Amino acid sequence: MFYAPALMNTAVAAPNRSASDFGLERFMRDAFGGFAPAAYEMEEDEQSWTLRMDVPGVAKNHLVVQLSGNTVEVQTDKESPRKVRALYELPGPIDADKTEAHLQDGVLTLKLAKTESAIPRRIKVH
Repeated sequence: MFYAPALMNTAVAAPNRSASDFGLERFMRDAFGGFAPAAYEMEEDEQSWTLRMDVPGVAKNHLVVQLSGNTVEVQTDKESPRKVRALYELPGPIDADKTEAHLQDGVLTLKLAKTESAIPRRIKVH
């Protein structure tokens, strides 16, 4: 298992609150603009990377996942009551056509397929 560097991980654990907030919620709102970092984990095998990210209270129809090269962006649309925005950079390029996304019990699981060029190959030495 490895952890991908989060270029920007500002997924929210609670919606923005009013000015009467106090303690940690007020700190998160002031320091991160209302977003609190979400917990995530990344695993790698020969064919893919698997990213699991906590997005409690977010419906799957409000999630937007975009892939570009070796970058994954997860965010919510404007209609979502909870705000999520996270950007991850992986060690190699992602095959978008073979990538899968599932949301269950507040956990988004992305199985990010490696491109053929990113899959390790053994070369026989003669």
